[in-house]
Amino acid sequence: MRRKVLSLTTVGALAMGSVALSACSGGASGGTSGTNADVGTPVQGGNLVVARAQDAKSMNNILTFDNTSIFTFEQMLQPLFTVTPDGKGTTPLLAKGYTISADKMTYTIQLKPGIKFSTGTEMTSADVKFSIDQDTKYASTGWGYINSSIKQVSAPSKYVVVVTLKHPWAPLIADLALFSNAVVPNNYGGKTMDAFYQAPVGTGPFKWGEWKRGQYLKLLANPNYWQKGYPHLQSVTFNVVPDSNTRKLQVQGGQADVDEYPDWSTFQSVGSPTVSATAFPSTELDYVAFNEAKKPFQDIHVRRAISAMIDRQAIVKAVLFNHGTAANSLLMPGVPFYQKSTPGIMKDAALAKSELAQSSVPNGFSTTLLIPSGDASKMTTAQIIQSDLKPYNINVTIKQLDPTANHNAQQNMQYEMGLSAWTMDIPDPDEWTSFAVDPAGGAKSAYTNYSSPTAIKLNREAEQTVDPTKRAALYNQLQDVTAHDAPLAYLYYAPFAYGVSKKVHRFEVTPLGNYPLADVWKSK
Repeated sequence: MRRKVLSLTTVGALAMGSVALSACSGGASGGTSGTNADVGTPVQGGNLVVARAQDAKSMNNILTFDNTSIFTFEQMLQPLFTVTPDGKGTTPLLAKGYTISADKMTYTIQLKPGIKFSTGTEMTSADVKFSIDQDTKYASTGWGYINSSIKQVSAPSKYVVVVTLKHPWAPLIADLALFSNAVVPNNYGGKTMDAFYQAPVGTGPFKWGEWKRGQYLKLLANPNYWQKGYPHLQSVTFNVVPDSNTRKLQVQGGQADVDEYPDWSTFQSVGSPTVSATAFPSTELDYVAFNEAKKPFQDIHVRRAISAMIDRQAIVKAVLFNHGTAANSLLMPGVPFYQKSTPGIMKDAALAKSELAQSSVPNGFSTTLLIPSGDASKMTTAQIIQSDLKPYNINVTIKQLDPTANHNAQQNMQYEMGLSAWTMDIPDPDEWTSFAVDPAGGAKSAYTNYSSPTAIKLNREAEQTVDPTKRAALYNQLQDVTAHDAPLAYLYYAPFAYGVSKKVHRFEVTPLGNYPLADVWKSK
């Protein structure tokens, strides 16, 4: 989940044909323009405490979809490539560089020699092959759909990996930068998958510590980290603090260093002489998900009607305090091929009445809207939606579950309507569009059961189209189709809110939502 240049690095590479690309990644895989960026000489040691609303779900990087888990295991597990600080390009990380064949069907990737796992064992091409193959293996239940273009991965020598494609594939390097393709030891170091992810091993700046579920998860500095001098911190502890006001008080009182996602109603008050309240640029889209397995949401007229009833400007004002903008599209403004002119449904009483009259429930109905408990912003959003729908005789009961249970209920399709959000993880729209519109993408179309042959066809064509202009045309059509079908009611695009102690330096959140911690340090 990661920031700004208009053309993708990967698209540029494809246009160049058979070329060699190489780069050197900095210690933090990012710059130092974030909170308290350039204050003094880095201090070694210390424990960074992050207060977050919900616990991680799993450390399995190929089967896990929630951000709390992802932001945690990304500190331990690294892919061949990483995203540039602006969020729209890629640069080699574990890879040294790569070449592309003239027919754009074969990628030969050179690895940086001497990189070690946290156990001290050297990483080789056999580990890379195993990791990518494992991700691909779980395409129907995890992130492996991202590798659907890969025909074969081979390891002809210790530091060379060859990826052969089924057909040209524009987002390949971006796909290989996804956390699900992070490199782990071959055959999980002799363990089963389940056993390995109880204490995962990677090449990242931190290694596994301990996890007391529902309370905290702790990572330790990796003494074998391949980028010398990093990390600065001795450890990172992620504490589960469901209540947003409690998180605010903890970071202000010094019990926590970072308040992850303070709600917007208290955002300004998070800031103090000792705490910076920062809104980082993002690729976040917040939306209402409709579960089409539950009647009447299989009815397009119901979904379109509800979308036209919602006052997005009121939500932006009341929830974001005008920090965001109303959303019009499946894609976000910070994502390549976003179409500003997409005719996303906005508040329109005439359209709402017309669509409801054509629906299977013209006289209204009762339903539930699922939200996480302890989140004032989500509650305010839900109350506005509840009020917006009531004049049309759609009676909404707001159902609250603790954040972890809420996430599980949506993944298990045990809801009718639900508030959710997405942030990008790679600099290519394919990750989100395949997740959101393709039932074979591993998540039943963002847990909605949406299945449109037209949307699926457009998305798959865009994946296989190398020419940026042609890809843009396909994604424009896809944005139009999904805006019309309304599998999601797009609400708003919002920045990322964080409260960070002024003792913490070089803490950055990328537009894709994650925060690399190798370069972060704390004042005494």
